[in-house]
Amino acid sequence: MLRIADGSLRCNLLVDPLAIADERPILSWVLDGDVRQVAYRIVVSSRAGGEPDLWDSGRVESDQTFGIAYGGLPLQPLQVAFWRVMVCDGEWSTEAQWKRAPDGWCAEWIGWDEPIRQECSDLFLPPPRCLRTEFSVERPIQCATLYATALGIFETEINGRRVGQEWFAPGWTDYTKRVHYRAYDVTSLITKGENAIGATLMDGWYAGYLGFKPERDQYGDQTRFSCMLVLEYRDGEVERVVTSADWRASVGPLHHSDFLMGESLVECEQMDSWSSPGFDDSAWSAVDAGTDLQPLIEPYPMNPCVCFEVVKPVSVRRISSRKHIYDFGQNLSGVVVARLRKARATIRHGEALDSEGNLYTDNLRTAQAIDKFSVLEKGREYSPSGTFHGFRYAQATGAKLASIKAKALSNIDKLASTFECSDERLNRLWSNIVWTQRANFIEVPTDCPQRDERLGWTGDIQIYARTACLVADVQAFLRKWLVDLADAQRDDGQYPMVAPLKVAGDDGGPAWSDAGVIVPWALYQVYEDRAILDQQYESMKRFLQFCESRSTEEGLPPDEYHCFGDWLNVEVDTPHDVIYTAYFAHAADLMSRIAAVLECPQDEVKYHALFAKLRSSFARAYVSDEGVVAGDSQTGYALALAFGLLDEPLRSLAVEQLVVNVERHGHLTTGFVGTKDLMLVLRDIGRTDIAYTILLSDEYPGWLFSVKHGATTIWERWNGWTPEDGFADPAMNSLSHYAYGAVGQFMMETIGGIRLLEPGYKRVLIAPEPGPLTHGSATYDSVRGRITTDWRIADGQFTLKLSIPPSIEAVVRLPSGEEAIVGAGTWDYEEQDS
Repeated sequence: MLRIADGSLRCNLLVDPLAIADERPILSWVLDGDVRQVAYRIVVSSRAGGEPDLWDSGRVESDQTFGIAYGGLPLQPLQVAFWRVMVCDGEWSTEAQWKRAPDGWCAEWIGWDEPIRQECSDLFLPPPRCLRTEFSVERPIQCATLYATALGIFETEINGRRVGQEWFAPGWTDYTKRVHYRAYDVTSLITKGENAIGATLMDGWYAGYLGFKPERDQYGDQTRFSCMLVLEYRDGEVERVVTSADWRASVGPLHHSDFLMGESLVECEQMDSWSSPGFDDSAWSAVDAGTDLQPLIEPYPMNPCVCFEVVKPVSVRRISSRKHIYDFGQNLSGVVVARLRKARATIRHGEALDSEGNLYTDNLRTAQAIDKFSVLEKGREYSPSGTFHGFRYAQATGAKLASIKAKALSNIDKLASTFECSDERLNRLWSNIVWTQRANFIEVPTDCPQRDERLGWTGDIQIYARTACLVADVQAFLRKWLVDLADAQRDDGQYPMVAPLKVAGDDGGPAWSDAGVIVPWALYQVYEDRAILDQQYESMKRFLQFCESRSTEEGLPPDEYHCFGDWLNVEVDTPHDVIYTAYFAHAADLMSRIAAVLECPQDEVKYHALFAKLRSSFARAYVSDEGVVAGDSQTGYALALAFGLLDEPLRSLAVEQLVVNVERHGHLTTGFVGTKDLMLVLRDIGRTDIAYTILLSDEYPGWLFSVKHGATTIWERWNGWTPEDGFADPAMNSLSHYAYGAVGQFMMETIGGIRLLEPGYKRVLIAPEPGPLTHGSATYDSVRGRITTDWRIADGQFTLKLSIPPSIEAVVRLPSGEEAIVGAGTWDYEEQDS
């Protein structure tokens, strides 16, 4: 029996979105069963459970379950559409809905520019603003929706109750170009008679400290809030309560709230019920209205940052009568929730302890990561709201806390995969990959969550993108970030080091700027997302034109250019010219493929010819007759082989040189640029045995070295800590940095045995390679459904159980080399272990 999985219906990749600006949003669902979908029917109604008065697709002969554009009547602003799907004449799905976004933005930008200063050492940490108004409701309400945004970050309350459970709205964009608004169903919060709405406006990314310099006000020095509360009455009338000059402003219990420095809460009785009707705001001030910025105001396009797990401490250590260190057993991004025994407490956060058991904070650089509480009510739980920290340990100064726990925050709420094998160290490594990604996927894909940086580095995410897609459904998240990247693109076509572009430079250089092509291609491969290729195509073409314009006629590097190189490699450097030309060729190759997908034949031919030229130039310039790639580095060989830059016999010779190189060193020597491709290349040349040797080594440098020494996230450096030298240079030593976690792709594909053969996992290769392991299992929730593998070796017998969802064809390859092609269903295989 084939049915649609409960809760799987999506509109523009979101569940029941409240603000869809597109006239033809994209619909999708996931199948549950073992029968292939041959047809579908979508019906859309203007009423819940009603007749399809907006659209009836009729029976459509297709196995497509995603990327389907709504083809019905245009929705009016604020109109709700209710939709269902039937597949293969089966049962109807449960009903889902989407709501059309409001038409235009009629609210003012408001804030309070009173020059109130809260000085802390040499830092300027102004207090967040509290903004409020009251309104009356005398008729029955059908629906109430709050649309809100800020230049800064905000939390809203209606009648004393918080609106929503998300963090750091409206998120981080280039506020000079665009800002997102959030939409909330607040019908249950509205009462008949008098009502009040309040907003706490904090600095966030807009005005707070940002990046690796102690500097603030990167976008502006006056935060602003804007909202529309749309009241839809049962009689059909619509009323809007909007931000305007009539609102009132003051400061509240938050003395400051900053992402890097932390938060200070000082409660005051006169602020009780400030967001409730009847509050006396006569001593408050008039708001300041307006802003010099004129950004586009757009609906928030992805799932918000939420608390996905509450983590309790595994131990507490008494330093003194007034100082205790709590160990949560897991490095994470988030905040603590503390119940105080006394009125005051100061909590500082860190990723590690030093050799004497004290909180280690040197690697935070200028980030203070300190939260302070001075409260009226002891025994009540308190937590920050406008900051987050990267930490495993929390040091509390004051009396011992009555209780403490940590809220782990991320835009990744649900995972898309599971992984388990017979080596517990690898299970810990997979867990470290997952926790590191969650810790760094807060509004943008950052490099690290703890120190004074937290930027959307382009090189890191292009290296990690495929693993990111395996860990979680990041399609909407990375789509949003690619808009940030396009917004940050230089006029000459070059992509920057980071996006949104602040603090770091606008010239990413080889392997960093290439994220503009590699990440969209990754989304197409994993999600069959043709639309993202179309969206980014002109931006990508401009980047390739830039690369051509600065290169020689043969496509080789100019005399001077920026290049980070193989970042944090070990022992052997890779020549920058090798990285430059390899990535230029790779971008040209991908652009040829992208042009083919988008049916742009002239571009396909042009970029294919460019790739062919660059391959030839690479071989002539950097590869000897013996197959030695210039620099004789593992990264150089990995890039040449992974990007298909060598013809025979040079390719086979380079394979031999790579194997000799790894065996000579006895370990990997790669940095950010080479590590992922090294492992995949070793597998693809038939030397998975060497890849396993590297993976399973618990000596420096390697993944299990950090696991052996207690890491619960991926380190930035192979030598983040060593027994001989302790912590590495604190000027750059994050203990939560996902780049080296790109090995997750190798683990899922080689141990889990799940490999993509065609975009969207329409065709997959199930080919676990046991190596020295005796068991491996994995699940992956692809865009077409869940793929499951479970293999074991016992008494010389290899067994494999797998489950393939509808609309996917699997090539099953057993360790003996025997192959079979199967479709949807559950399958069992066994053979004698050779």
